[in-house]
Amino acid sequence: MNKNYEIRYASNPEAVKKYDTTFLRSEFIVKSVIKVDEIKWVYSHYDRFMVAGVAPIKKSIELESIEPLKTDYFLNRRELGIINIGETGIVSVDGTEYTLHNKEALYLGKGNKSVVFSSKSPKTPAQFYLNSTPAHRAFPNKKIGIKDVEVVELGTPETANARTLRKYIVNGVVEVCQLQMGMTTLKSGSVWNTMPAHVHDRRMEVYFYFEIPKDQAVCHFMGEPIQTRHLWLQNNEAVISPPWSIHSGSGTSNYTFIWGMAGENLDYGDMDVCKINELK
Repeated sequence: MNKNYEIRYASNPEAVKKYDTTFLRSEFIVKSVIKVDEIKWVYSHYDRFMVAGVAPIKKSIELESIEPLKTDYFLNRRELGIINIGETGIVSVDGTEYTLHNKEALYLGKGNKSVVFSSKSPKTPAQFYLNSTPAHRAFPNKKIGIKDVEVVELGTPETANARTLRKYIVNGVVEVCQLQMGMTTLKSGSVWNTMPAHVHDRRMEVYFYFEIPKDQAVCHFMGEPIQTRHLWLQNNEAVISPPWSIHSGSGTSNYTFIWGMAGENLDYGDMDVCKINELK
């Protein structure tokens, strides 16, 4: 059983108002998500969402259960979303192999016992980004290629938020219990994501920022709409967003991020938009 994990407990919004920068970062930022030849899970008590990443280089890496799950295998009562942000990789699931090229995804339903990650070439390794949530029933495994995703164009160059949103693991693409995942790419010259900002009280979210150029960063905004806080993130770092919090960011250059959501609500459009001039 894998003991390589850490637990993040839920925070009361009233308490968060008093957090200093160091404590705020320790509660909500997940550093260096993509690990080489190992999987280190962060287990959040927001909807029991789990986040990790692995780059198999020297060996294949098997998905193992962790102690808090109290199960013999990881997907005993869970579903899993995988997006490859590296070079070509292979995910073997109970003997069936799925080849994932760059920015292709794989959904695995409850009940799969053996999951093994490997790279086609150690010199150009895959980088698998992983999100997992509890599941109440088993849905079929499904690979989601670039041509399978739902694409939405959002924002404008004039407001510096022109971006392409790709929905990978959502209703209409794949059947799931509660996990949702997608990817948003900022266009050249645009830096703002998810602006206007919003909250969705029945879903939590995790943002994983990548393709941030060297010596650049993203400033992620969180908190209640009238009590916002900011967190500076580097490449391949993630931030946990509570249901009561906005989740928006602005970079010193354009970048890409993967959003993962969990909760009782699968309606992507169900959100409370915050007016820009009312944010504080």
